[in-house]
Order: sequence, then structure tokens, then C-alpha cells
Amino acid sequence: MKDLILTLRQAHPVSLNIDMACPAGRLTALVGPSGSGKTTVLRCIAGLHAPEGKIRCGDQDWLDSSRGVLVPPQQRRVGLVFQDYALFPHLTVLENVRLAVKRPSPEARTIARQWLQRVHLTGLEQRLPGTLSGGQKQRVALARALARDPEVLLLDEPFSAVDQVTRRRLRLEMAELKRVLKLPILLVTHDLEEAEMLADQMAVIHHGKILQQGPPQTVMQRPANPEAARLVDIRNLFTGRLITLDVTRRVARLSWRGLPLEIHWPKALASCPHDIEWCIPPAGIVLHSRLRPSRGVRENPVRGVIVEKVNFAGRANLILSPSHAPDLRLYCELPIHVAERNRLETGQEIAVSLLKKAIHLLPPV
Repeated sequence: MKDLILTLRQAHPVSLNIDMACPAGRLTALVGPSGSGKTTVLRCIAGLHAPEGKIRCGDQDWLDSSRGVLVPPQQRRVGLVFQDYALFPHLTVLENVRLAVKRPSPEARTIARQWLQRVHLTGLEQRLPGTLSGGQKQRVALARALARDPEVLLLDEPFSAVDQVTRRRLRLEMAELKRVLKLPILLVTHDLEEAEMLADQMAVIHHGKILQQGPPQTVMQRPANPEAARLVDIRNLFTGRLITLDVTRRVARLSWRGLPLEIHWPKALASCPHDIEWCIPPAGIVLHSRLRPSRGVRENPVRGVIVEKVNFAGRANLILSPSHAPDLRLYCELPIHVAERNRLETGQEIAVSLLKKAIHLLPPV
């Protein structure tokens, strides 16, 4: 098993200042806005672009600009799946995959058939790409990439060109396949749900720089800085003021527009008062039941009016206008049955608790 280690530097045409590790046997999702450098990173790994820096796969240097090392693309064992499939339209499915196998013809056809079977395309070997659905074309492209026996697999927005139902099916198949592949997988995607579902780790890139890298849950719920928080669409992002620090009790108080919130003591912050940005995931907000009130309502209670309620994927998504700061919006998520049991509707006033353990302070940039 070979890890992939990147150190990439360039000013033009796309700025890059990348330090990143993609462990073998794990899928790393590279997320960020358009033009942030995601595809350029893939091109560097594949050998299609040569910046300053270093790319190391296992014990082999593919790029080391300080020593003049630059391994050409054809000598790098990289499997690359493009967004637009890039299949040869005049060749059959089997021939498209067979071309990637560096073995004698009879053996190459056998290997190509085996990969087509693994991506659920048995029976379509003699079809031309033009007769396939988008999902089938994507499976052919994946089989071709894996038939090269790669040391690294690169996926450039592989599911963006298919419909939502097919996308869900392909994600599940990729989740199953990645468990048996013992190589670094780098997935470029705009879809945060896709990244959270498939990735073992997530890297947030902006203006060619990695802002944060770590497990998806950590990145999504405890961002490293305000910019990373915005890029992963954290909506409950607010400004507060630290007013007290109690080292003995390991708690602090945060004033949120005049409403005091108790939070865990932030070790990195040793002084107050201090203006700071903070966030809380929707899952860290608990509804006060209107039927059976709980003692837990004492933990950072907030009252507000429901200004929007949308049911999606088995969850009730609520947007609250807090009573103490009506111009702000607080996003909550509940199981639909909880919302129905409490008869929650737009325009109603409700109370919630912001769990102390879920409140995350963002270090200033």
C-alpha cells in the first residue's frame, strides 16, 4: 500500500500552495468552489501539468522540481475518471477497457471482462458508448481506469453528469468498491453530501490552498476557520463576544447579541472580552418538547419563531428567527415524526437548546 504525498507550488495560471496527504486505502474528497484549483491538482498528479514542488507515491518520486525529477504521464500508474467519460465512441465497451490493460491481448480481454463484471456491466461488452446510459458510461470509464492496475485513482466530478437516482446508485457502488481497493483515491466534487457519504477524509481548497483536511464530520462540524466554515456551507455561523472564562470549571460564557451562552472552555483563548465567530451544526440544536418538557431545557435556551419549514430526506428543516435577534436565522433539523408530534408550523414560537458540546469557536484567520 502506497500513500500519496503532495507539495505543490505555483503562481500561474492557477495559484497553488498545496500540502496534502492521501493515505492508501482511503478516499480523500477535495471540495471547494469553481476555480479553486481542484482539477489542477488532479492534472499535476496525473503528470499533465508540472508545477514546482514534489509528488511522491510510496517510495517513488513522480515530481521533485528541486532535483529535476519529472516522471511522464505514461510512466505513472494513475487511473483517471473524467467528468465527461472520455470514451472512444468507435470502440466497444470491452475494447475501451481492454486498451488500458498493459498485457498480451488474450489476457487483456480477460482482465477487461473481469473489471466490467465488477462494475455490473456484464452483457454489455459489445455495445458502443453511444448506446449506453450516463450511468453505464461512467461505469465503463471507472472499469477502464482500474484496468490499468493503478497506484492512485483520480475521480474528477464523476457523478455530476448523471441524474439524481443514478447518482445515488453510483455512490453506493463506489462506497462498496473503495473497501476492496488498497490505493489512494482522490475525489474532486462540488457535492458536500457526496463527499460526506464517500470520503474517509475531506480537504477544503480555496484559491489553490488547503484550508483544512480531516474526517468529514470534523470538517463539517468543527471548521478550522471562518472561510472553511463558509465553503462547507455551515449556515449557523455567528459572531459573539467571550465575556468570562472559568478555568476551574472549564467553561466560558459567550454573549450572542446579549444572550449569554455557556460553552466549553476554549484552551487556545486565554483572555476576554474577545469578539469571535462561532458555529453550531443543526444536529446540535435540541427542540423543547411542547408535550413533555425536559430538564434539558436549561442548557442554553433560545426562543424563536419558525419562519420556514421544509421536509426533506426524512428530516424537518426549520429556520428560526431568534426572539433576541430577529434579523438572524438559526437552522435546525428534526426527525419528521418529532415535528409532526409537536405540531410545528410556520409562524409558531418554539424554544430550543444549543448544546454546549456542539458550540464550536472558530480561531480568527
